[in-house]
Order: sequence, then C-alpha cells, then structure tokens
Amino acid sequence: MKIAIDASRAFVEERTGIEEYSYQVIKNLRGKLGEENQVLLYGYRGARKRIDFKLPKNWEFKEVAWNKLWTQIGLSWVIKNDAPDVLFVPAHNLPWLHPKNSVVTIHGLEYEHFPESYGLISVLFHRFFIKKSCRWARVLIAVSENTKKDLEKLYKVKSEKITVIANGFEISNQKTEENVKEKIKNISKEPFCLFLGRIELRKNVDNIARAFDLLKSRYNYPGKLILAGRPGYGYEKIKKSINDLSGANSIEELGYLSIAEKELLLSKADLFFFPSLAEGFGIPILEAQSVGTPVITSSFGPMDEVAGDKNILVNPKDSTVMAKLASKMISDNKFREKVIANGLKNAKRFSWDKCAREVAEVILGVVN
Repeated sequence: MKIAIDASRAFVEERTGIEEYSYQVIKNLRGKLGEENQVLLYGYRGARKRIDFKLPKNWEFKEVAWNKLWTQIGLSWVIKNDAPDVLFVPAHNLPWLHPKNSVVTIHGLEYEHFPESYGLISVLFHRFFIKKSCRWARVLIAVSENTKKDLEKLYKVKSEKITVIANGFEISNQKTEENVKEKIKNISKEPFCLFLGRIELRKNVDNIARAFDLLKSRYNYPGKLILAGRPGYGYEKIKKSINDLSGANSIEELGYLSIAEKELLLSKADLFFFPSLAEGFGIPILEAQSVGTPVITSSFGPMDEVAGDKNILVNPKDSTVMAKLASKMISDNKFREKVIANGLKNAKRFSWDKCAREVAEVILGVVN
C-alpha cells in the first residue's frame, strides 16, 4: 500500500500549534505504518534540510516545487501522478485531487467563534476549504470532543465520520545555558506569572493583564507578568489596556521564545495563565502541568477536557475571580501542591506516541 502524507507544515523554522502537531505526528508515525507499506512525505522546496530525525527505509520525502496555492495545485499534481492508496493531511486542508481514502485532521473552528481574529478573507478561505475537506475526506480526525461537536453542529458532519484523537505534548528539557539568553535567565530567578501564545484578543490577554493587576494591587504579589509570543489580532487594543493599568510596569513582553527558553520559564513560573476564549485543544496546559507549574484555564471549550482538574477552571471573562484563584494558587501551599499533583497526573494521559498510534490505526484502517 502507498501512503501519502502532507508534511508541508511539519518542517518549518518556527513551529507553533498546527506545525508542532504535524511534526510530532509524522515523527511518531515511524514504525507504526508497516514496513511493507511505502510512505511518501510531501513538503515545500528546501524543507528537506529541516528534517531532524531519520526516515525509515520505506519512507521517502519529496519536495513539491510550487509556491502559491501549494496544496490545491502543487500537492494535487503530485498526488495525481503518484496515485497513493491513502492520503493523510495533518492540517485540515485537503487538495482538490485526492484519493477516495483520505484522512484529515481538523484542529478547531475558532474562526467561526472569533472571526474578527482572522479577517474576512481568512475566514472565508478557512470556511470554504475546511467544509470541502469535511465533505471529501473518508475520515475526519478531531483533536477534541469540542471540535467534533462544532463539526457536527456548524458543518453538519455525521458523527460516525469523525474520530476524536487527542493531541500529545513534548518537553524536550533543552534548558542548557547556551540555549537561553541572559535576560531570560535573569527573569527565571525572580517571581513571575507566565502566558505563552500569540498576544491577541482571542487568547484573552487583556483579561489576563487585568487579573494580574488585581493580583498585585489586592493580593500584594511581588512578581511580574511575562507575555511570551508574537503580536496578533487586537494587539494595539491590548497594549492600550495594559498601559492603563496601575501595574503596567510589571508586565513584560518577550516575543517568540526558543524551545529552551520556553521550557525554562514554564518550569520556573509561579503559575501559568491560559484562560483562552477559543481553542482547538490547548497543548500549553499540558506542557505547564508536566513540569509542575499550576495552570489557570477556561471552564469551557476543549480546555476543560484537557485540564483534568475542575479546581483550575474559571470564567475567562471574570478577571476578579481569576485573580482570586491565582492568589490562592501562589499563597495556599496545600492547595498549590494538590493542583500540581493533579496536573502531573493529568499530563501523563497525553503523549505524541499515543496520538500517532491512534492516527496510524485510522490511516491503515481507512482502506478497509
């Protein structure tokens, strides 16, 4: 059997959500698709040099020499020529030309719930192609029960067509001195709370800042709030909101972090804020829990599926409640230890190996 995989998102310089999923699933599919099957990976021109793990003998990476509309034209063309029995697309966009046995992962329909974060053209693009993918695919993989419900409700996809396979996560322990800037090392030595992700309204960063301001003014927290991520939709509004706070000088932006820097800050933070308004899954919750850092996250969407502990769930729009819970997590040692223990236990439920094993079962089973 010939298995094709869209690897266009996997081998890029800086991986975030969907890119990380693509990379980790492909990496962990090794040894799970059968030595008798031929596996073809398709990626952008120049991506081969970014493959940092050994491919099995029956795997081949092919660079698709196309730039614009890579999926719909470039990938379609090579799929037509190579005629695979199965196509797996880890990033929700199936090409026009595809085998009947196609499997697509849908990460979430956040653009339907928060369209202003994407812009009209992006919303229309996502809606058009993801709806097409839902119709064309033999099997859809949803990363959470919440995403499955959205697909059923918003796009009228039949339940039996959807398989829920939770994401994994990875902590690489790259906290070596040479991989961490001096500034990050200095921050990690002082008290701080942390947010990782795009600085945008969908991530609820403005309310995180308000909650932190209350944490300082009402509960006398001595540390900083560190925001690590690139600017996103509504960034200017968020900046204005932060600048109006009394504790604005204690809120610091770091931009995009290396893996080593991210992991160091995650492991040293007093707590991790992730009260997002819309997510497909919520991998950062697990990353924080796995290194023993308490998390505050949202009481709806996939966050309550992933978190595994009702004690850390809040209404993300209520900054007062968020601040009160943050203070309890920091000052109440018994409660903090309970949250940490629950988090460590919860994180063990998820791994990329488990995720890839379940994805492999779908890929190998779709022909039958």
